[in-house]
Amino acid sequence: MRTHPPAPPGAEAAGPNPLGPPGPRQLRMILIAVSVALMAVIASVSGLNVAQTDLAVEFGASQSTVLWIINIYTLALAALLLPLGAIGDRIGRKPMLIAGLIVFGVASVLAGLAPTAGIMLAARVLSGVGAAMIMPITLAVITSTFPEEERGKAIGVWTGVAGGGGVIGMFLSALLVDVASWRWLFLLPVALVGVALAMTLRSVPDSREHAGHSFDTVGALTSVVAVTGLIFALQEGPEKGWGAPVTLSALAVGILAATAFVARELRRREAALLDVRLFRERRLASGSVTLLVVFGVQAGIAVVLFPFLQAVLGWSGLLSTLALMPMAVLMMLTSGLAPGLAARVGARTTMATGIALGGAGLALMALFVSVGGGYLSILPGMLAMGLGMGLAMTPSTEAITASLPRERQGVASALNDVTREFGTALGVALLGALLSAGYRSAVDDRLGGIPRDAADTAREGVANAVEAAGGAGPHRQALLDAAQRSFVDGWQQAMWAGVAVMAALLVLVLLRGPKSPAPGARADAPALQTEAPAGQAEAPALQVEAPALQADARALQEAVRAGTSGPPTGRPAPPGRAADRPGSAPGSSPSRPTR
Repeated sequence: MRTHPPAPPGAEAAGPNPLGPPGPRQLRMILIAVSVALMAVIASVSGLNVAQTDLAVEFGASQSTVLWIINIYTLALAALLLPLGAIGDRIGRKPMLIAGLIVFGVASVLAGLAPTAGIMLAARVLSGVGAAMIMPITLAVITSTFPEEERGKAIGVWTGVAGGGGVIGMFLSALLVDVASWRWLFLLPVALVGVALAMTLRSVPDSREHAGHSFDTVGALTSVVAVTGLIFALQEGPEKGWGAPVTLSALAVGILAATAFVARELRRREAALLDVRLFRERRLASGSVTLLVVFGVQAGIAVVLFPFLQAVLGWSGLLSTLALMPMAVLMMLTSGLAPGLAARVGARTTMATGIALGGAGLALMALFVSVGGGYLSILPGMLAMGLGMGLAMTPSTEAITASLPRERQGVASALNDVTREFGTALGVALLGALLSAGYRSAVDDRLGGIPRDAADTAREGVANAVEAAGGAGPHRQALLDAAQRSFVDGWQQAMWAGVAVMAALLVLVLLRGPKSPAPGARADAPALQTEAPAGQAEAPALQVEAPALQADARALQEAVRAGTSGPPTGRPAPPGRAADRPGSAPGSSPSRPTR
């Protein structure tokens, strides 16, 4: 077998990063830094929900204004994710993360000190801008920094924080409201931002894209208009009505802008802000649809659970958020375990298992929920939901980020985040609408004998019915029973709709899910393939030596005739020639009998 000369010293160590990749300790610090930063963003999405009454009293604001204070943060965040993620790829992910943390921290302080509703709205918009700078970069730092064998676990941690962080943030916010004031809600994100900023400056390395084309400014602006219009329509539809002019106008603007965005990105191809042709790939398509549905169902479940716990069971806001913790904790744990399972059985099987468990959880809640059964009637379904969501989210996120090249990870992460926000808005709008419709259709038949004013108030929702029951006199208990049972009917209608959506998603993932085998299987394949070329390399080596032997034989004959002692060649003697036989010196002619 022919041997090849060794590589020059230091050849293997050469690379684009002379300092080498981050060590295990630095990788842990990076993961903690981006997880804390993400927690600040996620906690601010849902934290103000527990302080709606306090905000209305403090600012003398209408319910519509209070909802705008809550929703405008999400609207700004979703609209700016894609362009700011792409800008972070270009100017550097670490500078973008640092700038985002500073903007977000300043905006949180401003919101906590806001004297009027107008300043609060401005602070929430600024918080959304900072969050859009932070959120895609946190995932992009993981995918561009962690080695492949560690990347799945790190994405699992990130996904767990993204999925369960909202419930934890809501619980801490409710605790602060109960023991202090709603203004203390903003102490949590400010503290998290301070920790994340210090750790980012110390541990997070910088990375960026070296683009050979100009930034797609028109595509970025078009994406902002499209996302703003669609998210706005989904937020306003349940409040103003789906047929309201403002809802229809926003929906039309969003659809037109989205169509223009897709057309432009198809023309720009590799120079596009987001190459939409990549959605033909099954990993990106199935991962995006799975995240859209999973986060939609999760958000819709929260919309259904809180009225059940508060209006039906009579629990406080703090106790209601605490009741969601088992689902959130289980979701975070299984998100971290999902990469290991995907390595053994494959991403598609892991995703399908999670989706099936999530659908089973919805079915359990639809079958067993009851007023008399209380919290225990829904707990098994919640646990199954947490387990399934955790298993489905991590491989879906990894499928999205793996579909785009390393230098476009800011865009990949932003796409992942935009999908989550769309799913959340869709789930809240659709499952909330189904719950309301089911409640109204059921409560009408149960309001016989109830005073007209109280009955009209009860038709608006279960929380309104609970409030109206206080002035219903002897009809109080009948009104409460009618409202609570009708809410359970609407709950079941929403849950069965969720089961149908999850079943359709399961079929899609089984047919069009990520096709690649488990990473462990892929790792074995190259090892087997590398042995074949090694064996094949010997054949050309032997073929090269055969002509060399023939040429040396002819040269030897000519040398003998010319009286020389050896072949006129500077090549080392091949195996089997004189140098390899006993009695011959290297470079001498074969020993012959003396004439």
